[in-house]
Amino acid sequence: MSEVVRYRMNGFPPPVIDWARLVPLIGEANRALARYDGLVASIPNRNILLSPLTTQEAVLSSRIEGTNVTMGEVLEIEAGAGGNLEPSKHEDAEEIINYRRALNSAASALQEGRPLSLHLLRETHSLLMRGVRGHEKDPGAFRTEQNWIGPAGCKVDQASFVPIPQEHLLAGLDLWSTYLQGQELDPLVQLAVIHVEFEALHPFKDGNGRLGRMLIPLFLYERGILSEPYFYMSGYLEARRDQYVESMRAVSREGAWTDWCAFFLQGVIAQASDNQRKAQLIMNLHTRMQHEIPERIRSPYAARVVDFLISWPIFSPVDFIRRTEIPYRTAHRILQTLRDGDTPVLRTLREGSGSRPAILIFPELLDIAEGMAI
Repeated sequence: MSEVVRYRMNGFPPPVIDWARLVPLIGEANRALARYDGLVASIPNRNILLSPLTTQEAVLSSRIEGTNVTMGEVLEIEAGAGGNLEPSKHEDAEEIINYRRALNSAASALQEGRPLSLHLLRETHSLLMRGVRGHEKDPGAFRTEQNWIGPAGCKVDQASFVPIPQEHLLAGLDLWSTYLQGQELDPLVQLAVIHVEFEALHPFKDGNGRLGRMLIPLFLYERGILSEPYFYMSGYLEARRDQYVESMRAVSREGAWTDWCAFFLQGVIAQASDNQRKAQLIMNLHTRMQHEIPERIRSPYAARVVDFLISWPIFSPVDFIRRTEIPYRTAHRILQTLRDGDTPVLRTLREGSGSRPAILIFPELLDIAEGMAI
């Protein structure tokens, strides 16, 4: 069995960072973020257009922690079509819905001028854990006992990582908060350090990984690096889960801060490119639908229909009518038209039966959000 890695006391803030090694990555990462943010800033209704990316971020961040549900399955459950899915999928979906809700709430708080702080993180953690697995583990409260990471049911001497002891946690959080509010030579390196130290402190009994990854877009927005908090890294981190975990462990095991920062910056570069590609594909789809749907449905409600489909790509006719406020008969005519023809916009995921409504899907958008579109 490999040796247990324990939190490195007196190792934060980083005593040494090899800035010369990081400078090329810093420049490339900042340019990649600027390109992505330029695209986001040009989107007039970005809350609508980027909502699929927020949901997929919640799915991927939660998957790192062991959930096993897709974005499509989450949306099916939200639309009331998850009856054939395993109970565990429903539990996973609840965690993802909470993640999305907590992230949006924290982003709104920053937009209202509140600082990114321990107090805000406690509020966000409370939303994250409300009513889901781990809800009994003091949501919104810092832990008062030792925790550890490892196989389910393992003892502390069988753990893969042991965070800071509880008697030092508040002091560790004070140091972390001071560093968060301070100014490093480069904010992206500062963010890398903030993220890994938060995970090493592991200040809550549960939900630390997901909350730590939420810090990434929130910090970038608060510092003005992004004009909106819509940058998500869980795709990169989930695809390299073993390297992600080992790079964080190496900081506590041997003080490998520069290696971790290099890994994180490479992730920013790769994820900015992928996010930009997906955002552009969603914009292109939205633009095409703005022309195609009015021609198909011949209705003054066409703009509402397009915006709804981007935000809710799996839905029931009941949800469609409620959210768009289109009259009942007109709404059903529109949906039938979008399902008809040789190249339908929508397809039926589940036929309606009695009091059970049909469930419809906008497959092009799901393919983009889940990475299946080229």
